[in-house]
Amino acid sequence: MRIKYFVFGASAVVAALFFGGAYWSLDRIFDNVVRANAARASEATTRITFASMYQLMSQGWRRSQADAFLQAIAESGKENGLTVQIYRSQVVVDLYDEIEQPPFDADLKTVIASGKPLRLDTVDYARHIYPLVAEAKCLRCHRNAEVGSVLGAVEVRQDYASLLADARRDLYLAFALLVPLAALLAGAAVWWVGRRIEGSLDGLQADFDQINAVGDLRRIAIADHDFGFVELNRVFAGLGRLLSKLRTIAVDKDILTFEIGLLEKFVITSDVVRDWRDYVGRLLVDINSVLPAHTLFSIFKIDDELFDLEIFWLGPVTEPTRIMMEQHIRRELASLPSFGDIGVCNIHHHVASAKTEPVSLSEDEVALRVKSFFVDKPKIGGIVGIGVHAGVLEDETRYLVMDSVLSTLLNVVGSVKAIYKYTRDLEYYATRDPLTDLFNQRVFWELSSYEIGRAQRHGYSFGLLLIDLDNFKLVNDNYGHTVGDTYLQRLARQVQDALRDGDILARYGGDEFVVLLPEAEADAVVMVAERVRQAIESLDVVTPQDAHVRGTASIGLAVFPDHADNAKDLLLFADNMMYRAKAAGKGQVTVPTQDDIVSVFRDITQKSVMVLEAIEAKRVVPFFQPILDIAERKIVAYEVLSRIELEGQIIRADEFVEIAEKIGVIHRLDMLVIDQALTILAAQGHQGEIFINLSPRALVFNEFARDLRRLVTKSGILPQNIVFEITERDTVKNLSLLERFLNDLKADGFKLAIDDFGSGFSSFHYLRRFPIDYLKIEGDFIANMLNSEKDRTFVTSIRSLARDMGITVVAEYVESAEVLKELVGLEVQRAQGYYIGRPARHLLPVDWQPAE
Repeated sequence: MRIKYFVFGASAVVAALFFGGAYWSLDRIFDNVVRANAARASEATTRITFASMYQLMSQGWRRSQADAFLQAIAESGKENGLTVQIYRSQVVVDLYDEIEQPPFDADLKTVIASGKPLRLDTVDYARHIYPLVAEAKCLRCHRNAEVGSVLGAVEVRQDYASLLADARRDLYLAFALLVPLAALLAGAAVWWVGRRIEGSLDGLQADFDQINAVGDLRRIAIADHDFGFVELNRVFAGLGRLLSKLRTIAVDKDILTFEIGLLEKFVITSDVVRDWRDYVGRLLVDINSVLPAHTLFSIFKIDDELFDLEIFWLGPVTEPTRIMMEQHIRRELASLPSFGDIGVCNIHHHVASAKTEPVSLSEDEVALRVKSFFVDKPKIGGIVGIGVHAGVLEDETRYLVMDSVLSTLLNVVGSVKAIYKYTRDLEYYATRDPLTDLFNQRVFWELSSYEIGRAQRHGYSFGLLLIDLDNFKLVNDNYGHTVGDTYLQRLARQVQDALRDGDILARYGGDEFVVLLPEAEADAVVMVAERVRQAIESLDVVTPQDAHVRGTASIGLAVFPDHADNAKDLLLFADNMMYRAKAAGKGQVTVPTQDDIVSVFRDITQKSVMVLEAIEAKRVVPFFQPILDIAERKIVAYEVLSRIELEGQIIRADEFVEIAEKIGVIHRLDMLVIDQALTILAAQGHQGEIFINLSPRALVFNEFARDLRRLVTKSGILPQNIVFEITERDTVKNLSLLERFLNDLKADGFKLAIDDFGSGFSSFHYLRRFPIDYLKIEGDFIANMLNSEKDRTFVTSIRSLARDMGITVVAEYVESAEVLKELVGLEVQRAQGYYIGRPARHLLPVDWQPAE
């Protein structure tokens, strides 16, 4: 309902009630006044007539005169509804005869009998009856009367009907004139009020109709509208204050849409990680859809006094502007107490869109428009700050949203940069040995499989060399690991120089190296092997103390397909030849004869028989290696290791596991070890976790998962205390099968770990696809990290990646107090190695103490 209609309707109702009440009140008043006046007039007339009658009688009027007088009185009152009637009592009738008069009613008889006056007021008339009481002077004419006798009565009657009719008629006329006049005045008042209110409201509505964004609220000025009424002005003053508050707290729809869209882009994919700089550039373009922003920059702390500054420009930038922006960001960093002198800062500039207008800014514009966000300590990826050079924002809300965007970008860009760095490092170390930069064991196996396939297709042979340094442990013991690492690095270059172009050299592990010699006959393989042996013997490394370190190597060789038709058997054959070279005096190349070939395969057959007999006789026994919680210095877990006990000797797993896999009994071996291990640990009251190695090749057996659950249930050990390790070196062709199996284990409450993390490409596939709880870092990185910055970087990267993913890290090959101390500084949670405890059949006390 519109205000003017409401006001008009309210006015009409009020007017109707007012005039109705006034009419009713005046009608009652007039009625009462008329009746009262009529009654008083009737009473006055009665008294006058009564007095006149006495006067007439006292003068001795004749009857005709008295009748004329009474007739005149009666005629004078007819127009006003007044009637006067004189009655004779029986006393007068007896003396003067009867006259024509109305018959007595009960009231008249009462008055004549009592001699007292009577007044009657009814709805229609007022009636007064006065008795004519004889006095002494009356007895002259009324001889038959006595003093006090009632001679008659005077009746005066005043009718109201005509008087009230006249009064109501006059009242109707008065109201007939007042109502139109009042309606006219009310309409004029309503029109004036409506015009005042609607005029201001129309202007206000026009302002509101122009609001399409939060910034448009600034154009509305409620205080400029005067409604002519104090109350309305107060209401709209309150509305003005509300608008002022809305300007400070309201969020523009475009900003919210931008934020939502930006959050959707914060999904970190492999493409984002690979092209993270392009990704940030696209974010800058998106920011410009709602905010004018020339620049987005991020700062990463690489080292104590080394920073990387990445500046992303929306378009091409002029040289003066580029320099001013660099200087401003440097000053911002230097002003923060947590950074102070920022030292060396590597600055990289990137252009998001080369098609936009060139960016040219003054020094004041650079200083005033940079919105930055810095943190006291480096966050993920080493990021310490992020900022945007935004245009002048119209409201505080956009600044708040920009703060939110920057704080989110800080983590996202830092995460992308961190993952980029980790991925780059891990991909490198997944293919390369960090000490020598040679291919690692994983790549060797992949290249071996590839070379076998190529040789089979093209019908040629190739060679394989297994190089094992003689007495290399003495180098580390006598001169230290630093000299030993230097020797290995120099040896890698020396051997590489002795090989042919296209030959592949890899570090298999420790002081073992392997060489693939593509398209080589047996004679060529022997010739290259001899050249490599001589190169190693000629190597001379001088220590800081001017000592000369020299060494020899035992080399075993194998030729495909003469000695084996698959990569594992080929390496196994070369390994046997290498051991024969060592047995023959070391520093030699063993060239296999026909007898050697028969002997090697006989050894392999004998080992296969030994494994089968050990499984049947249950001579496979579990050994337990402790795992330390570094922070609490407590033994919290044990890894179960397989051993074969044969004639009092303990045979390590690396001597029979591959054979067990090859002959298809690995699942039986695993079940046997797990059964015995769980039984022993339950009997000894072990309350911590149990790490159990699973061979992915065992998963192809349908009964494996069923038997595994049965053994755990029988032992009474809770599933959450059992951690199954997947050795990352193992190749799994069917990742979907492995994923389904591991997810089923996880659903049952078991935990999962990746062993030898960092030794191959599978690391990333496993992390991405499997619900991993633990990462066990490849032991070579741990053992060498005190002497190799690359190894230390690798460990740091894995620790950071695992922490960001909520995964616990276990460091392997912890063999000294110095390594353990370094792990404390790197915030690695758990440690395993000979310094913590060697594999054994018995358990250590929970409160760990280092061995003397």
